[in-house]
Amino acid sequence: MAKACEPPGGVARLAGCLREHGVGCTVLDANLEGQLSLLGEAGQAAGRKVDTWTSRARRSLPDHLARLRSPELYGNQDRYRRCVNDVNRLMAWRGGQAGLSLSLADYQDPRYSPLKSGDLLEAAREHESNPFHPWFARRITALVEENHPAVAGISLNYLSQALCAFAMIGFIRARFPRIVIVLGGGLVTSWLAGGEGRNPFQGLVDHCVAGPGEDALLGLAGIGESGGRFHRPNYGDFPAGDYLAPGPILPYSASRGCYWRRCTFCPEKAEGFCYSPVPEEQVRADLEALIGASRPSLIHFLDSTMSPRLLEHLADHPPEAPWYGFTRVTPRLADADFCRALKASGCVMLKLGIESGDQGVLDALDKGIRVDEASRALKALKAAGIGTYVYLLFGTPVENPAAARRTLEFAAGHAAVIDFLNLAIFNLPAGSDEAAFLNAHPFSEGDLSLYVDFDHPEGWSRREVRAFLDREFRRHPAVSPIVRRQPPQFTSNHAPFLLNFC
Repeated sequence: MAKACEPPGGVARLAGCLREHGVGCTVLDANLEGQLSLLGEAGQAAGRKVDTWTSRARRSLPDHLARLRSPELYGNQDRYRRCVNDVNRLMAWRGGQAGLSLSLADYQDPRYSPLKSGDLLEAAREHESNPFHPWFARRITALVEENHPAVAGISLNYLSQALCAFAMIGFIRARFPRIVIVLGGGLVTSWLAGGEGRNPFQGLVDHCVAGPGEDALLGLAGIGESGGRFHRPNYGDFPAGDYLAPGPILPYSASRGCYWRRCTFCPEKAEGFCYSPVPEEQVRADLEALIGASRPSLIHFLDSTMSPRLLEHLADHPPEAPWYGFTRVTPRLADADFCRALKASGCVMLKLGIESGDQGVLDALDKGIRVDEASRALKALKAAGIGTYVYLLFGTPVENPAAARRTLEFAAGHAAVIDFLNLAIFNLPAGSDEAAFLNAHPFSEGDLSLYVDFDHPEGWSRREVRAFLDREFRRHPAVSPIVRRQPPQFTSNHAPFLLNFC
């Protein structure tokens, strides 16, 4: 369960690698297909007594799905919100029938925790109780009977996907015991980093892969390593017209890792992976080929942070489609001419990790950001016509209430040049070096938890941070309109389509 508005970029790159080496593979976006199947069940559940909202959402489901795939809906924020909330209501209702908490972006089962390896193994054993079982049992069986695969690879990136991923793994293991099961993806990489590379699912999963999966899959196919080369993604098998977006979105990674890698408490730094950019000429060739094949309405750069060099390249060599991505604030973004060049290259929105409006906090976290620079960048981007989706982080060990209120002052003072806000509460990565200097204690009993709780040096607890955000930050008259603008469920993935109507 994740936002089903674009294909998974990592899986597409794996498919491109395998096919480039002559290895046949079949691609399944189980997230998209599973959600549409469950929504279809909810929409056809005639005869069951439901509340007025659910009944209305059920009647309107076909129209809502069609509208979510049409640009016209995104021109009216009220209709957009009603459409998304109605579809989400059906998902929640269907989850309630199974005793679960479901949304278009989340999956929670009170019986199991995705932070406990034992619960994930139990979810695999009890796969028939998963609400997606009727769909994935039928779909996977048909794929296996048609293609006779030797290996099944599962890409797992988010906690919201974990329980369903293991239900599918459990089904494959029970129904097709000879198939080799490989588990990878961003979440698995983090689990393995915390567990010193040990496979916590021995007996169920044959191979767990940390980091890029190309070499592991090529090895299983009896082919040598690819030498760390970036392969062009292959999106040919993905049902472009089925995603919940007003046109095809092309996800593309122009690098692995983060070029900065200096931020205190950074999970990527703790996991030890180096930054590796795709050569610029390959970026240009890849985008030209991919855009020619799919004619996307939008390119989504998936990089942890788009480097200044990549932004310069795009400004000099504009792709033939609009684009957006996440980047750090740098002096270059405060340059009005450069921002205009980015706009001319097709940039519609930048996600900016500003994190704090207090210079002392930024310096202590080694963010390499100046508050005055962030101010100039926001103004230059707005003047150029580029949308901004600003990320702020509260409750770090170096922040106190006074610093948090300076961040509120910054956001309020720049309300005219901030289109969207993402407000997050700090989580302390369990593997960070800095955790050793804090009085840390477990968040939960889960052996797969990536974060730990801690006693804040200044008593600025998570509870107090949450109260500040709810009672002060979100209610500030200059900030509350920005907070209300947040696209429900789809957040930053739909934000670029709504920009012209904010």
